[in-house]
Amino acid sequence: MTIAPALTSDVTLSPAAAARIRAIGEAEGREVMLRVAVEGGGCSGFQYELGLTHETRDDDLVVERDGARALVDLVSLVLLKGSEIDFVDELVGAQFQVRNPNAKSSCGCGVSFSI
Repeated sequence: MTIAPALTSDVTLSPAAAARIRAIGEAEGREVMLRVAVEGGGCSGFQYELGLTHETRDDDLVVERDGARALVDLVSLVLLKGSEIDFVDELVGAQFQVRNPNAKSSCGCGVSFSI
């Protein structure tokens, strides 16, 4: 299987997100990748789907930083162009977040957005 090269100008991983992905992989004893996708739905029109995976798909674009990898499908890439995938650890909880410059508005939880 051929994996498309990273398109760093389209989507990037923050240092914190890369560190968290690597830490999860180290805890599991094998490589873990973060899959990021956009689906229709949510309270604002679109919602982010974030999950961990060990496998790539044919249409995955790979975003790499410091030995960590995130996967974005070609359809989602259009809506994620210029986004940064981050990991935040706050009082309310720790989670991956997408900082999307294309989002015109988002819901209070930050999971759904509109363009």
